[in-house]
Amino acid sequence: MSGFVWVTQYAQVIGLLLPVFVCAGIGAGWALMKKTYPSEFISVLVTSVTTPALVFHTIVSTELDDALLLQILLATLLAIAVMACFGAIMLRAARLPVITLLPTATFPNAGNLGLPIAHLAFGDIGLAVAVSVFTILSITQHTLGVWLLSWSGRAAGSQQRKWPVSVAIACGAAVAFRFVEIPLPAPVLASADLVGSLTVPLMLLSLGYALATVSRSSIKAGSVVGGIRLASGAVAAVVITGLLDLPPMVAAALALQLLMPVAVVSYLYTERYTNVGATSAGAVLVSTALFFVISPLLIAWVGVG
Repeated sequence: MSGFVWVTQYAQVIGLLLPVFVCAGIGAGWALMKKTYPSEFISVLVTSVTTPALVFHTIVSTELDDALLLQILLATLLAIAVMACFGAIMLRAARLPVITLLPTATFPNAGNLGLPIAHLAFGDIGLAVAVSVFTILSITQHTLGVWLLSWSGRAAGSQQRKWPVSVAIACGAAVAFRFVEIPLPAPVLASADLVGSLTVPLMLLSLGYALATVSRSSIKAGSVVGGIRLASGAVAAVVITGLLDLPPMVAAALALQLLMPVAVVSYLYTERYTNVGATSAGAVLVSTALFFVISPLLIAWVGVG
């Protein structure tokens, strides 16, 4: 890859990440000004209201080919299993809490970061595949991932942490509407779209606030978790593309999604349900920064296959 191509690639990635940095920077600035931040309110709002709306709208409105969806479904579920197993082993080896940090080490940022980068790298076809992968990852993370964290909270003796059933209801309702092919009124879809659109900005504001107040020890532990997330994605990408006979474009787009840094929503859920939210925030920061540095190389790697 020539130097000019590298510069161009970095410029494009910077453009994609700029809105992320701006939103997180506002949250960080709010913390540095010592302003009161309604963490509990935003956490409950995002996990119980805006995220279910986002998931519902994504599943209902996305046009997915049934045959391709089934193929991507199997590949993505296998990838999640590989990433979870690898992440658990590495967290155990690093002597970090496995249950509370496993979703952070497992689930990639395949939404607000993965989708635009897939479009940048592979065009409309890659974007369609990335949307399919994101939908499956989203359903899994907002159900099984949240259940795991809420279970760990109860195991630690907390009686205040409740699993957000609204996410499961939103997923179930969306799948049901697609299955029976019932068209939803435009105002309903518009409402879900508007409410869901609040999710990413609110998550990034909370992340920025957390990063501005995170301790150095949390950054150190977060660096380990962030490294595990990127490594688990690379392992899963190699395993999936090696075992399954996927079309080249599907394999490349899927691999790129698996290589994304820690999902921002992982931090939000970890902050709400566990006592290691600061470590998760550090993992988001470190893995995102590392991904930014090596992103052109990763795009070139998956594109070759």
